[in-house]
Amino acid sequence: MEPDRLFIVVPCYNEQEVLRETARRLVERLGILRDKGLAAASSRILFVDDGSGDATWEMIEALHGDHAEIQGLKLSRNRGHQNALFAGLMAVRHLADVTISMDADLQDDIAAMDAMLEKYRSGADIVYGVRDRRKTDSFFKRATAQSFYKLMGRMGAETVYNHADYRLMSARALAALSSFSEVNLFLRGLVPMVGYPSEIVFYERGERFAGKSKYPLGKMLHFATEGVTSLSVRPIRMITTLGFLIFFVSIATIVYSLVRYFTGQTITGWTTTVLSVWAIGGLIMISLGVIGEYIGKIYLESKHRPRFLIDTYLGDEDETADCTDPANAAARMETV
Repeated sequence: MEPDRLFIVVPCYNEQEVLRETARRLVERLGILRDKGLAAASSRILFVDDGSGDATWEMIEALHGDHAEIQGLKLSRNRGHQNALFAGLMAVRHLADVTISMDADLQDDIAAMDAMLEKYRSGADIVYGVRDRRKTDSFFKRATAQSFYKLMGRMGAETVYNHADYRLMSARALAALSSFSEVNLFLRGLVPMVGYPSEIVFYERGERFAGKSKYPLGKMLHFATEGVTSLSVRPIRMITTLGFLIFFVSIATIVYSLVRYFTGQTITGWTTTVLSVWAIGGLIMISLGVIGEYIGKIYLESKHRPRFLIDTYLGDEDETADCTDPANAAARMETV
């Protein structure tokens, strides 16, 4: 079997501290994959700069000049991790037979690529890299991350437990993913919807090589909200259920109050009234907030704005010319 052309897609945001080491290790791994016959000689590594404010793009340009295997894609502005990853995948989907996506922080075990490609050659269109253990994570990080996956499952969002964005996708799977047109991207939930044959490769998550995590608690909570509201309507159904429960409680309260009134045992109590007003008022505000999240997403989707815009693409000469040609940009880059 002839080896397939592999593209390793790596979204980057302010990764100047780790980028050179990431590039070195990936170039080395790509050579190993070629020697094993798992990747074609024309395989490439694509770094996607998501509007970084440091020297990330300048370093990508330098790496592109030093290594024929390294390509670069610069977005016009910061669009977030999911859009940056999607931009890279869509930029190469007509060039690659298979892609592997991963983060730039080197916490994902790049040696697991060998097993991913073996499973791909055995018939899997999607191979998920799943973290076997989180020994290097702090207790807080481990607890919040695992709670995130459990919350997603309970809210009706189909995801792969302990899987982030380290995954292999075939050209067929990428073509299917490109048909998902929503602006609010949550790839961990969209990819399982593709439905093609999939496998799992377990690996042990390492420590970040350098720099700081791009996902503090605030961003993790925002990411979880994005995932739930992008993939599930269960929160709205929960509001409906809660409304019925409060309605039945109110009926019981009315009956209780009438019985007390006709038996002459009416007691005037401001505490119960105040607590009831605050409790119901709080529930109403929470309910409006959840509904507002969905209305906001409908508002953004209805505008049909592009998910991302490409500033610069550094690739092989013929591919660069094709991708930067305005006549081919929309088709090749899938900016809408």
